[in-house]
Amino acid sequence: MKYIYMERVFIHISFLMLFSATSSNLINLFHKFDKSSKFSNKGMTIASLRTTEFSVNRWFQTRHLPVSNLYESSMFLSWSFSLLYVILEFRNQNGLSGTIAAPGATLTHAFATSGLPENMQQFTQLVPASQSHRLMMHVTTMLLSYATLLRGSLLAISSSSIYYSDIRDYRVLDSRHNCYNTSSKLNTLIRINVRSFLYPLFPNLKKYQLINRLDRWAYQIISSGFSLLTIGILSGAVWANEAWGSYRSWDPKETWALVTWPIHATYLHTKITNRWVGERPAAVASIGFFLVWICFLGVNLLGIGLHNYGWII
Repeated sequence: MKYIYMERVFIHISFLMLFSATSSNLINLFHKFDKSSKFSNKGMTIASLRTTEFSVNRWFQTRHLPVSNLYESSMFLSWSFSLLYVILEFRNQNGLSGTIAAPGATLTHAFATSGLPENMQQFTQLVPASQSHRLMMHVTTMLLSYATLLRGSLLAISSSSIYYSDIRDYRVLDSRHNCYNTSSKLNTLIRINVRSFLYPLFPNLKKYQLINRLDRWAYQIISSGFSLLTIGILSGAVWANEAWGSYRSWDPKETWALVTWPIHATYLHTKITNRWVGERPAAVASIGFFLVWICFLGVNLLGIGLHNYGWII
């Protein structure tokens, strides 16, 4: 009973902090307040610590890493979002980055605590196949990759959205310099990352600096998430061979993970080679964003395959 009470305290405090930080970040988009940014950072830090305490508390009860069902996995994903927020916010000190990450942590937390049935929120014993030391490495790596890839994809989408919201400025610039091929001009400007000798040509310098910064962060974060996803898939294959006798059984979740991998590989390839610029990499990142959610929630909610936690069916 004491552990259950402590869990509820940690959960309610973390959700209150997440909601406050998310609201503060959204307000800060329209009205810049230094105190608001500091409050958001402190709120997300407290939420991350309280979620950590929740996981440790449940670990003491179950004697294994608390990722055995959809509730615990969702809480771990929310913790990953908040942890990424704290790391990147203190490193980059950029309000828009936090505004993108905070709602993910809040919504995932709300889904776990309010969207799932009460019986799914109770801890359960691991099935024999999951009683392995590989549980920690495989599951945590996959969940961290989900959080990282989702965050990076949103940054890529945001960068493209900001860019195309001001596309008319580029066209005005193009007409002033008698450039008839607008798309070619735009691609050239993006490919060279708006070097300093072109800055006087732009009517809104800060916006294009922000676009380049978001694009760079998206590439770096998706690169990290892709590495984690690769490690997670390989470690899962080794574990599957030990538990089920084959490296791959074409389970639905395994299949979706394999589909997710080449999509993000395509994004990274296009960024490295500069073959695509503008909206195309963002479109690939948006596809990857939805595939990650399908991989995490779609299969689980339908209750199919060896990796399902069950709910709808």
